[in-house]
Amino acid sequence: MSKTLQENFNILFRTWCGEEIYKITPFKSSGSNRKYFRLISNSFSAIGVHNQDKKENNAFLTFAEHFLNKGLSVPKVYQHDLSNNIYIQEDLGDNTLFDLLLTNGFSEKVEMYYHEALKQLVKFQIDAGIDLDYSVCYPRDRFDLQSILWDLNYFKYYFLKPAGIQFDEQELEDDFNTLVNFLLQTEIDFFMYRDFQARNIMIKNEQLYFIDFQGGRKGALQYDPASLIWSARANLPFSQKENLLNYYLDELNKRIKINDKEFKKYYYGYVLIRILQTLGAYGFRGYLERKDHFLNSIPFALNNIKWLLENNKIDLTLNELISALNKLLKIDLDKKIFG
Repeated sequence: MSKTLQENFNILFRTWCGEEIYKITPFKSSGSNRKYFRLISNSFSAIGVHNQDKKENNAFLTFAEHFLNKGLSVPKVYQHDLSNNIYIQEDLGDNTLFDLLLTNGFSEKVEMYYHEALKQLVKFQIDAGIDLDYSVCYPRDRFDLQSILWDLNYFKYYFLKPAGIQFDEQELEDDFNTLVNFLLQTEIDFFMYRDFQARNIMIKNEQLYFIDFQGGRKGALQYDPASLIWSARANLPFSQKENLLNYYLDELNKRIKINDKEFKKYYYGYVLIRILQTLGAYGFRGYLERKDHFLNSIPFALNNIKWLLENNKIDLTLNELISALNKLLKIDLDKKIFG
């Protein structure tokens, strides 16, 4: 950390609690360019965030205030200095739902937390989404044609091509358009969290808290439950994936009436697009940035694709895309795809 950044954090911290920081501990970098630090004084602790993307900072701060006003469990923002691209927020500790899952497996307690997360998700999507200021969304205000194509091309250029998979470029693009047109038959006017996964759900004093929602925008209801339930490294049993989906639908139907069969028709398309986006991220962060965690996650994502294809969950004609995915599945899943 530079001396200037340290001084700027100290000014914010002192303004908040009146004490000087005596210890700053950086967090291990993950899948974003944001930098996080634990700031500690004699009596207080907070999380300092440094992010040079001003629009993303504005989205997070606006959403955080809105969600808190709606009674949702998100971190409080204590102070911010957007001119220097920093803010300090509530320290929620180090325990995530993902950590608990890795330690205990899909235990009764973990299942209870997943149920609570899905219940809270409905509040984000329906209640908090009604009067949210979508003008601050970044990079787009809805998960529309452009957004989905970005994700598909992310997968193509950062995963398929670096992995050496052969495909017909035009036919793959035609399949992408078919998939996009199918997905956009759903209503996309709900709040879409975008990265609703167990790593972004903190557990403090037996209560769930939700973080990393700055990428939120308008979108389909199906996307976020797909993100949580089909998270690659969570590696939930396939039978439990279906149970969790049905629990979510029960909670959703308490707020708005939907056709469960119609919902599931599009749901697995959103599962697929989420997995492809994730693979693009694994290729970019793993292959280009050489972060082993992302490379080691690839087999779990491919196993999810294998199940979708074997169980005929994608009821669309996507010949070139399916062919490319089947070529990926022929690679030994116990080995890293990228050297």
